[in-house]
Amino acid sequence: MTPRADTPPDTARVRRFTTLQRWTHRTTAALMGVCVVTAACLYIPQLAELVGRRALVVTLHEWAGLALPVPVLAALASRAFRADLGRLNRFGPHDRTWLRAALHCDKRRSSRPAGKFNAGQKLYAAWIGGATLVMLATGLLMWFTHLTPLLWRTSATFVHDWLALTIGIVLAGHIGMALADPESRRGMRRGSVSREWASREHSLWRE
Repeated sequence: MTPRADTPPDTARVRRFTTLQRWTHRTTAALMGVCVVTAACLYIPQLAELVGRRALVVTLHEWAGLALPVPVLAALASRAFRADLGRLNRFGPHDRTWLRAALHCDKRRSSRPAGKFNAGQKLYAAWIGGATLVMLATGLLMWFTHLTPLLWRTSATFVHDWLALTIGIVLAGHIGMALADPESRRGMRRGSVSREWASREHSLWRE
């Protein structure tokens, strides 16, 4: 996939994400950000005192959480989005090779084969998707308190709080990985990446 020296600049790039996919990511990230920030304001005393207006923060947190799945559900109308979901949902032998290399801190590119998405991205997508559904379900149980027994609400609160902490840690790792890879960020921001990067980081990716 590496272009020749005389390749025109516009053909030296590969289309990675459509406009709809990029806006879906941005909207989901914004809603997740509101959820995380408002959760921090609700659970960290120093932030709670600084921000105040607890009722407003609770309302923002609830509605942002309720809206979180909406961008993804709307994007299912896009064929490109559905195709990428299919790629994220398939785990092949090369993904197991990638994971073994990651676990052994083997940074050689030859030991980390990847299609359009590497094994780490696939695991992250599966985990955050499942965690979002659990957070939505437990959040609804906590919101509509009159519909469920006390034991259910107590259990939902325990799961919601601890999973929220885990999500915060995982999101921090996700953001850290993105900050370490400018070309990957450019692909999400502008929709295309360099062929050299695609060949190096995603050697099995075929357009």
